[in-house]
Amino acid sequence: MNATVSRFVILSPIGSFDADILCAVEKMVVRGLGLPCRIQTLFDDIDFAWDARRGQFHSTAILEKLAEQAPPDTLRVLALTTRDLFIPILTHVYGEAQLGGISCIVSTCRLDDGISAACQRRRYLARIVKESAHELGHTFNLRHCKDNQCLMHYCRSISDVDHKQGRLCRYCNVMFGDGLKAMGIRQVPAAVRLTDPFTPDEEN
Repeated sequence: MNATVSRFVILSPIGSFDADILCAVEKMVVRGLGLPCRIQTLFDDIDFAWDARRGQFHSTAILEKLAEQAPPDTLRVLALTTRDLFIPILTHVYGEAQLGGISCIVSTCRLDDGISAACQRRRYLARIVKESAHELGHTFNLRHCKDNQCLMHYCRSISDVDHKQGRLCRYCNVMFGDGLKAMGIRQVPAAVRLTDPFTPDEEN
């Protein structure tokens, strides 16, 4: 862990989450991105973001509240929710982030599509971890990447999420490292790569 960093990525679950989900995302932040992480709930109720016409929650409104309630020692806030999210121009989103900002959010609502949680838990966790890394990347000014195996590739379907590898491409990796250095974080990972340590060793 980078001892020079006094701020934390706040992993903020909205509602109840299984311990293995929180553990997998926390390990991604600490081991994959090389950043300190703390699990802390900032709020439980997102009814303020409910859109009755859409039957979904407007993610941008949640991001604004996350930023407002972030503790003083926050580097970034990564929220997790089980609720279905949207932005006006899309039918749904797996997550959203403030580009170059402080907050991002990932919804697990659609990340179990096509799998049985009972027998493919590892695959489910991998999806959550990859989307969490993707949204955090946006907060460090990373844009969408054309490389369909890069973590920053834009996913139009769950198959796109599965196809992505647990890594940043060379270009995005350099941009991520430069972003951290610009914030005064000198000890940056040589390469962001999310491998087996970020998911359970065996399927449940």
